[in-house]
Amino acid sequence: MQRIQISTKHAPAAIGPYSQAIRCGQFIFASGQAALDPTSGELVGDDIQAQTHRTLQNLQAVLTSAGTSLANVVKTTVFLIRMSDFQAMNAVYATYFSNVPPARSTVAVAELPKQALVEIECIAFVEE
Repeated sequence: MQRIQISTKHAPAAIGPYSQAIRCGQFIFASGQAALDPTSGELVGDDIQAQTHRTLQNLQAVLTSAGTSLANVVKTTVFLIRMSDFQAMNAVYATYFSNVPPARSTVAVAELPKQALVEIECIAFVEE
């Protein structure tokens, strides 16, 4: 099966040797997004709510570039540096996934790139 690299200037550029997303068949495997400004690459927001909004906006930009949207996300993984931010992150997250929320794992990690508070990756499908 062919793998197609997905890239957009509307989301932060990869800060390592990875793709923003890969399309394989009807599925999009999006790399983790953090609250980075797509133009400057600098962290946006100093609290979990602001960072969760920017993170999901970046993820949406990658999915749009791939021909799909957050509505077609089937699985997410959320990485938090403080599990005490779970409820505040969840409140913002719920506004982006209101109909049928995707399956999700949420894990606490010691640190994220650029001192981000949250990172979110996902798997979505493209309707054909």
